[in-house]
Amino acid sequence: MIEFSVLDLSPILAGSDARQSLHNSRDLAQHAEKWGYKRYWLAEHHNMPGIASSATAVAIGYVAEGTKTIRVGSGGIMLPNHAPLMIAEQFGTLESLYPGRIDLGLGRAPGTDQRTAQALRRYFNAADNFPQDVQELMAWFRPAIPNQAVRAVPGAGLDVPIWILGSSLFGAQVAAAFGLPFGFASHFAPDYLMDALKIYREEFKPSPYLSKSYALAGISTFAADTDEEARRLYSSAQQQFINLRRGTPTPLQPPIDNMDEYWTPREKAQVLHAQRRAVVGSPDTVQRGLAAFIEETGVDEVMIASQIFDHQARLHSYEIVASLRDGMAAAA
Repeated sequence: MIEFSVLDLSPILAGSDARQSLHNSRDLAQHAEKWGYKRYWLAEHHNMPGIASSATAVAIGYVAEGTKTIRVGSGGIMLPNHAPLMIAEQFGTLESLYPGRIDLGLGRAPGTDQRTAQALRRYFNAADNFPQDVQELMAWFRPAIPNQAVRAVPGAGLDVPIWILGSSLFGAQVAAAFGLPFGFASHFAPDYLMDALKIYREEFKPSPYLSKSYALAGISTFAADTDEEARRLYSSAQQQFINLRRGTPTPLQPPIDNMDEYWTPREKAQVLHAQRRAVVGSPDTVQRGLAAFIEETGVDEVMIASQIFDHQARLHSYEIVASLRDGMAAAA
């Protein structure tokens, strides 16, 4: 059976705050665990008034403490923002506290704007060093050798699965070369999805970490009892996308009934292009959409991203998807 997982940006809602968002994330993770989702990932973003997971390792620890069996990790840590040793120590700490449940997904984008990248003390050429930084990070997790001058404590000798994440062909090439699992961000950047999966599978080199390729793809999914209600819920994510493109990011806004009153024709075209893989609708509509996506991509796992304003509606959407997953598995 194909695995289903959760990608959470811990959305800060209009009229609320980060504290409530993180409580909502933990509550969603607890429900996702009950509904049989495999893993729960949080993403690193900075200077985003609508995202509460900037201190990603801290947020992962909070979610992991509130759950028992579901894997918890990063989708992803933006490695160019950090020294590999510090990430090894952070995730070594998480693995020590929650053994066998921590994932470390890595991306090469800054996860923010240029000024914020400067405030993070990020070197502008850091993304160019991504493959080398990944290798260095992998080395910090290996068992320390006698008289090793610097080691990750905790971290050295711990089994923390590393994933390469991407929205272009580059990440696929890195994951294949290093023999690591690969996750593609088709929930917001679908253009290179099929090409990236093809490159990853064709160029994959077995490694001590993975004997054969394993690919995951993100997909925005908004499920409700009716198509109309799902489209209405989806409007919050559409507003968020447009506000970011306008250079005025905001907390996640309540849904609206008519997006044509909010966006320009050009903005509408941008959203429909970037989100053309989104699955939005009633259970029947969502089942058809997810089944088609899985058949087309052949991925080993799908990661469901649902930026929904109302927390109960968000829970209901993930519950619907879990029931559809079980139904598809039974049918298969």
